[in-house]
Amino acid sequence: MNVICMKWGTLYGPEYVNRLHAGVRRHLPALQRFVCFTDDTRWLDTDIETAPLPTTGAPETADTRWRKLALFRPGLAGLSGPTLFLDLDLVIVGDLSALADYPGDLVAIRDAQLFRPKLSRKLFRRKREAFYQGVANTSVFRFVAGEHADLLERYVNDHDDVVARYRNEQEYLSDHLHTQKRLAFWPSPWCVSFKNDCVPGLGRNLFANPQCPPDARIVVFAGRPKMSSVLAGSGSRWYRRIGPAPWLEAAWTDRQ
Repeated sequence: MNVICMKWGTLYGPEYVNRLHAGVRRHLPALQRFVCFTDDTRWLDTDIETAPLPTTGAPETADTRWRKLALFRPGLAGLSGPTLFLDLDLVIVGDLSALADYPGDLVAIRDAQLFRPKLSRKLFRRKREAFYQGVANTSVFRFVAGEHADLLERYVNDHDDVVARYRNEQEYLSDHLHTQKRLAFWPSPWCVSFKNDCVPGLGRNLFANPQCPPDARIVVFAGRPKMSSVLAGSGSRWYRRIGPAPWLEAAWTDRQ
């Protein structure tokens, strides 16, 4: 399996790519290629393969939140075969081999598992809540490189209609692939939310520290707190204590 990531701008420094690469090499023995698509290759480890950021071909004013659709461009960086995309703000904590073999054309996190459902949608907008149950979170997704080019083509050719109908790339991708019956979701224990799955709830967080769920492969930081804040020990809010998580820091800094 190939592994790819994207880095642009200054929000994430090169250490995010370097540590992600180290985590992948540690937890994916059958790694084929690791490619970082970036506009700045400075201070990346020399054994990391880099390539220019791909463009969607849509108008230059298009929202950068749709940039991941460029990964479906045919011939991208000469990639072929199963390819796993990983966001930079996550921590690998377990074996990734099963993600290579899990069945499905495009497999992603079910977005709803990373967030607690909003009460207003549960009570008054049940149809909308049902829609969200089928939305993919693309922090971690696997596809076959070169496939699903129709996703990008539709976005470019019907750009105004797509951005009017969907809030972001995740909703568009999910609806498009769901119609084709080509979207699948990872087992929920594999990719977990730090806030909702690792931090104890119901007041237990006041005396218990975050723990890594036993079957977790990847810890995702959806919403707040951000990974950088947790690792710096400042991720707590006044009404929700988040204790130390040395296991997380060890996984991030390659000290497992």
